[in-house]
Amino acid sequence: MADAGTWRRERAALNAARGRWGEVADGLYPGVPRVAGTPLLCRDAWIPEAPVPLEEIRLEWEARPVPPAIADPADGLPDGYRTYAEAVAALAPPKLFEDRPSHRLLAADPPVLRLGPARYFDAVNVGESAAHELAAGVDGLPLRDRIGDPCDLSRRPALPAVTAVTVTTSGRYVLHRRDAAKVAHAGGLYQVMPVGVFQPLGDEPPDLWHCMVREYAEEFLGAGEDYGDDFVQEDWPFHQAMTAAREEGRIRAHFLGLGVDPLTLALDLLTVVIIDDALFGRLFGGLVAVNDEGEVSMAPFGGPLPRPMQPAGAAALGLARRHRAALGL
Repeated sequence: MADAGTWRRERAALNAARGRWGEVADGLYPGVPRVAGTPLLCRDAWIPEAPVPLEEIRLEWEARPVPPAIADPADGLPDGYRTYAEAVAALAPPKLFEDRPSHRLLAADPPVLRLGPARYFDAVNVGESAAHELAAGVDGLPLRDRIGDPCDLSRRPALPAVTAVTVTTSGRYVLHRRDAAKVAHAGGLYQVMPVGVFQPLGDEPPDLWHCMVREYAEEFLGAGEDYGDDFVQEDWPFHQAMTAAREEGRIRAHFLGLGVDPLTLALDLLTVVIIDDALFGRLFGGLVAVNDEGEVSMAPFGGPLPRPMQPAGAAALGLARRHRAALGL
């Protein structure tokens, strides 16, 4: 068991070189399929042969799922801390770190995804612990060994994030450089935008589009995440504008597949959102240069892959490029 100072140094070493540790973790799973030639792990059935319109993805709900095999491991924690999230909050807190209600992915057979209830720290306690264990050089990686198959959704709390490649019809996409001082996951890596943990707002049922629209407002425009108790998303002018544009075909959203990050075992639902160039200017003319999670820029859709890039972003971008003809890009 590490003392607090050692644990903090190990956590800093992880955050300082997540790209390199991701490459090491990638080598731990030689027999697992990858998404679009990237390190993102998957099962073959998780990647549809063609993009699936977002409205064709069917979400099923299981209110009382069987608990995961591994939850809240105590591996390597300093004295006095029960979970990894408790240690992070006390010893190395990022700017954004809240235990919000989230959705747990129980089964995936696209276009059907089955979900159940969870909390954000459920995934932190297992996934970040496994990443920390690797960076700390723990012999035999006992936690990762207990977790086993990274694509077995019953082994750990698999909380999906929604990763969206946002591409304009003029051939640019939105690029994000995540700041390790602001985020608990994937700091120092490039990523597409928006990306957010699939979480409900209040008592709303699981809704991919609702979640994505909120992420567009927060990450592209710098909007806050506190919507207030009286907020009704369907009455929100920004949601109405995004949804109307989607219904008119000026925004097209497709599901591309899903996969698992080899370092943190984070799970991402991969999507692409294509926006008419003029509409993008009207909706996001105030695109921020810096948001609460890092730096924002635009990049050519057909350009070189920025490095180091989070596997989910590289995979979503790779799939979007693979299907560019079908997507009209």
